Amino acid sequence: MSENESEFMARAKQLRADTSRHYNCAQSVFIPFAEAKGMDTETAFAIADNFGAGMRVASVCGGITGALMALGLWGMNDPKMVTEYFRTIKNRHDGHTDCASLLAANAAKGLPKKPHCDAMVFENVEMVEEILKNTGKI
Repeated sequence: MSENESEFMARAKQLRADTSRHYNCAQSVFIPFAEAKGMDTETAFAIADNFGAGMRVASVCGGITGALMALGLWGMNDPKMVTEYFRTIKNRHDGHTDCASLLAANAAKGLPKKPHCDAMVFENVEMVEEILKNTGKI
């Protein structure tokens, strides 16, 4: 963990770098926040398992769904906040929120998949952490 890196980001990076087990995007965002709330890693892994790869059907990005699960776990379920969160992500990615369209846009730029997915994980971890800080949850 670097000097300015949060425990949440450090854990997400650790999960994404783990080659002994695949942690999908949803798991990589959700697990650090779930562990901080006292949930064991295996339970968090299982809860987020079907949300990777856009709910396994290239729908909404796993990083986004993992973030929404984390926010819900921390009691952040205000519809306006969730709408603003989703709007922010959408605006940052040219209107794309689905795994398939995000990956297609990335491929059109000639960029590899893994760094793109890692960046989506880390962006969503940062956003969740910012919301939790701004609301006094952490």
